Amino acid sequence: MSAFLSKNRSRLAARLACAAIAAVFAMALPLCEARAQETYLDLELVLLADATGSIDDAEIRFQREGYAQAITDPQVLSAIAGNAYGKIVVTYVEWADAGSQDVVVDWTVIDGAASAQAFAAALLVPPRRAFGRNAIGAALLKGKRMIEENQYQGIRRVIDLSADSANNWNGPPLETARAEVVASGIVINGLAVLCRHCSGRPASYVLEDAFAERIIGGPGSFVVTADSTATFADAVRKKLILEIAGKVPEREFAGR
Repeated sequence: MSAFLSKNRSRLAARLACAAIAAVFAMALPLCEARAQETYLDLELVLLADATGSIDDAEIRFQREGYAQAITDPQVLSAIAGNAYGKIVVTYVEWADAGSQDVVVDWTVIDGAASAQAFAAALLVPPRRAFGRNAIGAALLKGKRMIEENQYQGIRRVIDLSADSANNWNGPPLETARAEVVASGIVINGLAVLCRHCSGRPASYVLEDAFAERIIGGPGSFVVTADSTATFADAVRKKLILEIAGKVPEREFAGR
């Protein structure tokens, strides 16, 4: 009899354990599905901002303010809302030397005014941590890794690089890095900055042409020009709208 009772108790305990596990899975499944759905969105966007030697601290602040102003612009938010999922994910990285790329703001889902404001506020807080000479190839590969290693699944994947030159002084060759990024299905767009707050140094070539020839790549890739401090935030805003909507810019936007 004792053996019989012991066996029944064991069976009951096993059934209760199975029921408890089933209940946990039943509760967890909707949460897992909800989290999985959260990872799908319209665009994964890496903003690679120039922090090389030609950019002083005042210009770093100026660039961040321009992006903060652009990401919270009503037209940008409208472009986000008008897409299939109504949300994108963005990260802001300052790049310089091959070993100096700083993630100023990590991946942040933007799905409305509140999340855009939070991203903009976070952008203005950290100190500058990227220094050195141009290593655009290394910056592009950093952007590629960040896209491939994140938890999100975007309909489109874009790296957006801003710079006041197209030189690549150290790190991986620019041509090799660009080819690797484009081969992975990531589009590279560019913001050619012709004049900034302090540097304003002359270029020995047409910067937009250099971007088109050496940096941008992938279907629908484009260059937008910021030719003065007054137009910087506006150029960023137009560029973001185009990237979010997945459109090729009109002639005046591309500066070509």
